[in-house]
Amino acid sequence: MRSHPLHGSLTALPGYPATRPFACSPRRRVTGLAPTLDGMSGLTRADVEHVAQLARLALSDDEIEQFTRELTVILEHADQVAALDTADVPPTAHPLPLVNVVRRDEPRSSLDRDEVLAMAPAAEDGRFRVPRILDAP
Repeated sequence: MRSHPLHGSLTALPGYPATRPFACSPRRRVTGLAPTLDGMSGLTRADVEHVAQLARLALSDDEIEQFTRELTVILEHADQVAALDTADVPPTAHPLPLVNVVRRDEPRSSLDRDEVLAMAPAAEDGRFRVPRILDAP
């Protein structure tokens, strides 16, 4: 049994190694540990049924079989990504360098107010008149 500073005492879920705590909201107290990716390629039909029940999803037998296959592929890929050595890779927020492409903010002349208001469907006191949308006094 291990202890977590936010969640207190944690025990291992049956069939999963006890290695890292569940992520959860601060309002919820967690009493289990999340499975790690190691050895997760053996996802079973019962696992998918359990997750569907937690998500309150009614899945047909065909959907359970389909999701078991698809989630197994996803977890195997996650295993491959987790196996990569990223010790020398700096953390990034985006895979490509981002550069703002904007023009210089320089003052320049704009359209004449009277000319623009003359093209408007309705104008009043030097402003555009628009239909009222709120019933305010």
